[in-house]
Amino acid sequence: MNMQLGRNIVIAALCSMALSSSAFAAEEKKETVVPPVPAGKVMLGVTVVETELIATGWRASKLIGADVYNESSDKIGKIEDLILAPDGTLSVAIVDVGGFLGVGKHRVAIPVRQFTQIAPKAILPGATKGALKKLPTFVYAQ
Repeated sequence: MNMQLGRNIVIAALCSMALSSSAFAAEEKKETVVPPVPAGKVMLGVTVVETELIATGWRASKLIGADVYNESSDKIGKIEDLILAPDGTLSVAIVDVGGFLGVGKHRVAIPVRQFTQIAPKAILPGATKGALKKLPTFVYAQ
């Protein structure tokens, strides 16, 4: 249940980031910007421009479960979860290191800024399984 809530939060945040930049992208493409919604009214759904922006991003559901590699292409873990900062930005990736069928599982929190890329392939330069296992175990606050 907690995992599903986290995924929904990540998806909502990614959509809100895409929506906030839609006016800039529309102006850059010389497309018509949708007129502002009158005060007191809520516009539902997304515009064509916003849909194009969202379609070029990465779905959180595809990032969660993705393998993590170092710069030598050694598999060092798997993205288990993504954490958003209060301002809606993606801040931390929870990486599962080691373990087999849930036994010996070791979760660590890695700031997203330490990845050279997170999609389509997550790359964490300078990391090894051993180095990640030495990091403190991440525990979710309930």
